[in-house]
Amino acid sequence: MSNVNFSHKFDEYIKAMPSLPTSVSKVFEICNNMNASPSDLNHVISLDPVLTGRVLKLINSAYYGLGPHVTSLARAIIMLGINTVKNLTLSTAILGTLPANKDHKGLNMEGFWRHSLCVGVTAKILAKKQGIDSKLIEEYFTAGLLHDIGKISLNAVMSGDYLLTVSVADREHKSLITGENSSLGIDHCAAGAMIVNAWKLEGPVADTIMHHHNTAAYTGDYADILDNIAIANYFTVLNEIGFAGDRNPVKPVAKIWEDSGIKENAFEEIIKIVDEEIEKAKIFLHI
Repeated sequence: MSNVNFSHKFDEYIKAMPSLPTSVSKVFEICNNMNASPSDLNHVISLDPVLTGRVLKLINSAYYGLGPHVTSLARAIIMLGINTVKNLTLSTAILGTLPANKDHKGLNMEGFWRHSLCVGVTAKILAKKQGIDSKLIEEYFTAGLLHDIGKISLNAVMSGDYLLTVSVADREHKSLITGENSSLGIDHCAAGAMIVNAWKLEGPVADTIMHHHNTAAYTGDYADILDNIAIANYFTVLNEIGFAGDRNPVKPVAKIWEDSGIKENAFEEIIKIVDEEIEKAKIFLHI
């Protein structure tokens, strides 16, 4: 397939994507209001029974490990915090909207989501070690979980071509993002940017989806999160946890390691708990 034809098919795919639920934009509107209260968030979420069920299912999962069973949405929001509920809402909405794509030619989806979960939990663990405010920790997990969604869309449009792209990049010892640009004329960050624009996403998760392979040149407000995700992604690919389609990852530049304060042996210190955290985080794929 020519780059022109692929680009056209991809444009059509983006136009045909379903919108995110209205409740998501309302949740974000409330969370972006400095004067918002848990009761405001409770009112909006309670109007969406699906979202209500997801919040309660998650808070009662091993991922949060908060103890006694919680049946009250209002109590769940207070226990999790407004920022965590915002990220929970975003991740569940996006995961529920993305195509299942059972054609595994270009991407082994089980491996893909294990990679994504590993980046998310690694980013969250590293953020804790960096002393990041506990109210912001969940943004690191959500950004890691969703950073590669551009790959899903590229594979959905033409999985055979994407399989060839992955194979050629591996054979020629190129990074996947280089191979995508060479073969398809678009990489998964650019594809992710089109999804971000279509869904009118903003904030650290949106910027991570668009810029996680170009963090050194990033000038936005979320450099701390992007640096963290870039390192977590590198660790995950290097240790072959899950399937990213990239056997030749580009090592983050020295400035990223310096700015983040993360040591290159950091993964060796947390590897023992990463698998356990991935198993807990699988709840996000089944809500």
